[in-house]
Amino acid sequence: MAWINLDGAVNVRDLGALPTADGQSTVAHRLLRADNLQDLSPSDVRLLVQDIGVTTVVDLRSPTEVAAEGPGPLTRVESVRHAYLSVLPERGTATDAAADALAIRRDGARSRYPDDVRAGYYLGYLEDRPDHVVAALRSVAQAPGAALVHCAAGKDRTGVVVALALSAVGVRRDAVVADYTATADRMHAVLGRLRASATYAADLDKAPDDDHIPRAETMAAFLDQVDDRYGGVLGWLSSRGFGASDVASLRVKMLDA
Repeated sequence: MAWINLDGAVNVRDLGALPTADGQSTVAHRLLRADNLQDLSPSDVRLLVQDIGVTTVVDLRSPTEVAAEGPGPLTRVESVRHAYLSVLPERGTATDAAADALAIRRDGARSRYPDDVRAGYYLGYLEDRPDHVVAALRSVAQAPGAALVHCAAGKDRTGVVVALALSAVGVRRDAVVADYTATADRMHAVLGRLRASATYAADLDKAPDDDHIPRAETMAAFLDQVDDRYGGVLGWLSSRGFGASDVASLRVKMLDA
């Protein structure tokens, strides 16, 4: 994995060099994923904006989280556009640190997919906020430079949107799953950051740390369910207005050197 080591974020990586089923690879500095960006240092901002070329930030946090955390350093960079596209239902004070967000939707998640409740939550993103999921992928495709997708931990909401983007351009299923599970290597540091924030600390105390670790089986189950229910990622996207021209733009963005 192409980890990007920053002072103020711990789960940041470049999604270049991922293999597609037709023998291509994703291009570096086109799509990045990250955890919360509130603590970026000036050198972090320079690296992301000047060296990597980030022009678009897709922020998947809820309005409650964004308001509680306040403006991050990248919001002060005029050349960086922010798209705020929460994939959580607009109710309560949900975050994705886990317990609060998961408790609100637990029954629905179990009914969607009882074999893996977290995969059921992920399916809920597609049901609850399809407009924002599609807008997130469109923001990536239309970014003039690198697009960076993030939430709080950079694991669940970010994991789903990134998995959809990678799948839409033909990245191999095993590579999509491997990218999702790579966050496990950084979970201790991610949880430490979240516990230092009043926005997320209380949620984290409600569930054991092991519950936060991403499992390959969860992402595989989620993608299998998208296949079974919607005819695959492309089928779901098409049914939500993200058509062939949008997919072509996303492929150009992520695959054309």
